[in-house]
Amino acid sequence: MAKEYFLYCDESVENGQYYSDFYGGALVESTFYDQIVRNLEDKKIELNLLKEVKWNKVTDNYLEKYKALIDMYFEFIKDGKLKIRIMFRQSAYEAINLTEQQKDNGFFLLYYQFIKHAFGFMNIPEAESKEMKHLRIFFDELPDNKLRCEEFKSKIYGIQSLNQFIRAKILIRREDIVDVDSSKHVILQGMDIILGSMAFRLNNMHKIKPAGSRTRGKRTIAKEKLYKHILAHIRDLIHNFNIGVSTGGIYESRWTDAYRHWNFVPKSHRIDETKFK
Repeated sequence: MAKEYFLYCDESVENGQYYSDFYGGALVESTFYDQIVRNLEDKKIELNLLKEVKWNKVTDNYLEKYKALIDMYFEFIKDGKLKIRIMFRQSAYEAINLTEQQKDNGFFLLYYQFIKHAFGFMNIPEAESKEMKHLRIFFDELPDNKLRCEEFKSKIYGIQSLNQFIRAKILIRREDIVDVDSSKHVILQGMDIILGSMAFRLNNMHKIKPAGSRTRGKRTIAKEKLYKHILAHIRDLIHNFNIGVSTGGIYESRWTDAYRHWNFVPKSHRIDETKFK
């Protein structure tokens, strides 16, 4: 029997003061899918989180509930049943020599690179490359017109024709590349919280104060506390983890690691010193 993998993808802050173009993904093998979804949904009910959970909904009143849900989410990550990847671009490194078409399609071009490289599909060890793997891809509703979104999905469909994907025996059916409503997919909701926390901290949004105030708002403080809670979990997995740099390791780590960050740097770029922290 061929293995089947579900890949949930989302994006966040497109133009940040210090870091931009955030993309996140959660990969789960079908063997563990039902267990993860059932346990997370049951946990939401236990915590009285009856609607969609999202980073933007974090408040002081809900902080402890979000922490408890994230604790369970990271249990699956630490058990190797769920893999998380986060990609972003440091705003100071600006791509140059782009055509107008490339500039216009920048969102999709970066998304393509994220799916192609971030999870290490091309770095699957030889021992795991002997059996077929079906990959199903779920995007949180893509923010563009239908034609451009369908063109992008066709491009993603074509990834499987790359030699490295053929070697890894990864197959993608066109009908398995779809947009979904995140409110119906708890794995995607958990990933949104992690992705949002990284965009929040990397752009120093934990320092924001309301206009005319000398102190930060309760929501900002709650978000910083949740970010630190998430960071502690990540550092249980990766000692001395630095959120602003790419996670190291050998090539196979791109596939085997439970959690990784990728600071994407364009090959041709100029540096805007004003955008460094």
